[in-house]
Amino acid sequence: MTPTEGSLTADVASLLEAARTGHRRALARIMSHVERGGPQARELGALTFAQSGNAHTVGMTGAPGSGKSTLNSAVAGVARERGERLAVLAIDPSSPFSGGAILGDRVRMSDHTFDEGVYIRSMATRGHLGGLTLATPLAARVLDALGWPWVVIETVGVGQVETEIVGAADTTVVVVNPGWGDSVQANKAGLMEIADIFVVNKADWPGTSETSRDIRQMLDLSAPGDWDPPILTSVGTTGEGAAELWDAICAHRDHCTASGELEARRAARVETELDEVLRASIAERVKALTDGPAAEQLRERLARRELDPYAAAEVLLSQAR
Repeated sequence: MTPTEGSLTADVASLLEAARTGHRRALARIMSHVERGGPQARELGALTFAQSGNAHTVGMTGAPGSGKSTLNSAVAGVARERGERLAVLAIDPSSPFSGGAILGDRVRMSDHTFDEGVYIRSMATRGHLGGLTLATPLAARVLDALGWPWVVIETVGVGQVETEIVGAADTTVVVVNPGWGDSVQANKAGLMEIADIFVVNKADWPGTSETSRDIRQMLDLSAPGDWDPPILTSVGTTGEGAAELWDAICAHRDHCTASGELEARRAARVETELDEVLRASIAERVKALTDGPAAEQLRERLARRELDPYAAAEVLLSQAR
């Protein structure tokens, strides 16, 4: 280990130790390292991997405007009333100017700002539609290793990519609104396959019972499993249904633990993360190959049609071996 590597490890380890004692500024610095990636993020991953695996991760997804953040805030209130501590990773859209999170979700969870038993971190999607970059599973693992027993990941909720949450969560909650749409639209979104719990939020709107009925009919048409996803109703702005949702989350955790499904999901998650890390590493190497002067010369030869793209790629790859 070089002196630089040793000092880097010591710095990251000291931040982790401070965060374990409740130092919020240290925790904020850790999360910033995770979001930026690079050597510090890799050190954090290495130092926390063996200590993780205890927290239960809950994914909250659904279309934009379904009221996920408001409902999430109400559920956090119920959890706190029952003596639970939880961390929330709110995956917000990126600012087109700074690249940072716009913080909309965090604003809607402001009731818990001064509660030491709730930690809220807004993370930017950085242009990735699903919002679940490599930083998200690492952030959840770090929080797990720091002793947070519950980690909630709330997605942006953009199109079919919101189904990525199933790869990052032990329990997936899909939030919909009355008049959500017909069964064809639902199945296209892929949400039927990933939901462990359905919540029809804004249940004070017309069409709540019809939406619940449509979801039940779609579930009846799908292959039965060991867990029958409950269909709940809620009004996030008043807190109605939040306690029932928390009960359902706890029931699903207990079911997955007893059946062995929880262990299987987590094993699959680590495999998926390995694939993503490999892809990211390869992408970095490809970028390094295509940024050099040799690549510029090859591009000029390509423009003159002196060699084809496959031949040019082989030349670059041979230089990386």
